[in-house]
Amino acid sequence: MTLGAGAGLSSISIWPRAGFSTQRVAPIAIIWIMLVQALACALGGFLAGRLRTKWISVHRHEVHFRDTAHGLLVWCVGLVITVAFLSSLGAALAKDLSSMSGEDLANPADYFVDQLFRSNGPIADRPDQATRAEARLILAAALRQPTIDSPDKIYLGNLISARTGISPADGASRVDQTVAAERQAIDGTRKAVAHSLYWLVVALLVGAFSASCAAIVGGRRRDLGWA
Repeated sequence: MTLGAGAGLSSISIWPRAGFSTQRVAPIAIIWIMLVQALACALGGFLAGRLRTKWISVHRHEVHFRDTAHGLLVWCVGLVITVAFLSSLGAALAKDLSSMSGEDLANPADYFVDQLFRSNGPIADRPDQATRAEARLILAAALRQPTIDSPDKIYLGNLISARTGISPADGASRVDQTVAAERQAIDGTRKAVAHSLYWLVVALLVGAFSASCAAIVGGRRRDLGWA
C-alpha cells in the first residue's frame, strides 16, 4: 500500500496533465488494493499451509478443510492487526484534537451567539476575518438543514452586497449558488466514500479467497513434495 501511495495512486490533481484525474485514479487504486490483498494474503496462506505438520491417517477432505481454515485464519489475523493499527492511529488523532484549545475548534453555539449581535445592516469597517468567520458559521448551519433560513439568506446577501458592491438580490442569488455547490460537493464526497467502501469489501473477500487457496496449495506441497 505504501508503494501504491508513492506511485501517486492517492494523489489527485485538478489541473490538466499535472497528475491523476479522479476518473483515472479510482479504477487504478481499486485494482492496486485488490492486487495487494491477493498477493499478501496468498503469501501468508501459502506459508501457513507449507509450514504445518503432516497429518497422518486423515482423510483428504479433512486435510482440505483444515488448510482452508488455516488460510482464513491468516487473513483474519492480518485483518485484526490492521484494524488495531488504524484504531490506535484514530485514537492518537482524537487525542491531538482534544488537546487543541477552544479557539481552534468550531463551536456550534457560535452561530447562535453571532445571531444575537447582528446589526440591521452590514458594518463597512468590520475586519474581513470576522466577516468570513461569521459567513462560514451561517453556511455550516445551512448545510445541516434542508434549506437555508430566509433571515440568514437576507443577512448574507446584504453582507455580500456591502463587501462586493453588487445588489442585495445578486448577493442572495450568490448565497443560493454557494449553498447548492457545497451540498453537491458533500453529496459527491459521500458517494465516493460509499463507493470506496464497497470495493474495499470486495478486496477483502479477494484476500480471504486468495489466502484459503494458497494455504491449500502450500499444504499439498507439504504432503506431496515438489515432484
